[in-house]
Amino acid sequence: MSTKAVRTNDPTSDAKAATVDMKFEIVVIPVSDVDRAKEFYGRLGWRLDADYDSGKDFRVLQFTPPGSGCSVIFGKNVTPAAPGSAQGLYLIVSDIAAARKDLLDRGVEVSEVFHSDGVYSGTDQPYLFGRVRVTGPDAEHRSYRSFASFQDPDGNGWLFQEVTARLPGRIDPTTTTFVSANDLASAFRRAEAAHGEHEKRTGQRDANWADWYAAYMVAEQSGKELPQ
Repeated sequence: MSTKAVRTNDPTSDAKAATVDMKFEIVVIPVSDVDRAKEFYGRLGWRLDADYDSGKDFRVLQFTPPGSGCSVIFGKNVTPAAPGSAQGLYLIVSDIAAARKDLLDRGVEVSEVFHSDGVYSGTDQPYLFGRVRVTGPDAEHRSYRSFASFQDPDGNGWLFQEVTARLPGRIDPTTTTFVSANDLASAFRRAEAAHGEHEKRTGQRDANWADWYAAYMVAEQSGKELPQ
């Protein structure tokens, strides 16, 4: 069997779709004080999956955010990166106001909700979409447009991003998944609001509202055209 690498310089080439699952599961966070970091990430309400100490100058901890398929690890002698150098770590939420309130209730300092004016240079914190921040959520509450940020004790930078509808092609269109009861409830509320506008347009009550809700929620998540 040949082991020759195959390369292409054409980024638009129609490459064969991958058939082997490659699940991205771990991000390494550089910290200076392991126990302080453990207290902080525990206070966020994240699940502690592991705390292994070899007793020989090596320790590793793993935490997983609620509803996430990806975890973070940190510890002693797990990365050469400087503490606080991890920036622009995204946490996707369906309700940014609720996510921000949850952290505040846990005693964690978090920025006001903001959006970007489309300028990528400026004096604000150096996160993607963060160099020029405009106070308040996106005026039209568009998906991907509203943010809030916070830091761990070392200064590693986290960013909430509100996503309620994925762009086309970004998830499996045959699969609809809600990772928590809160996400499902938020999807129902958005469908309810959209269905209300639908009934206003038709001028009558829609007895088939359940099917309309289902079609709206699936289309919203898969990036397909929303029902009218």
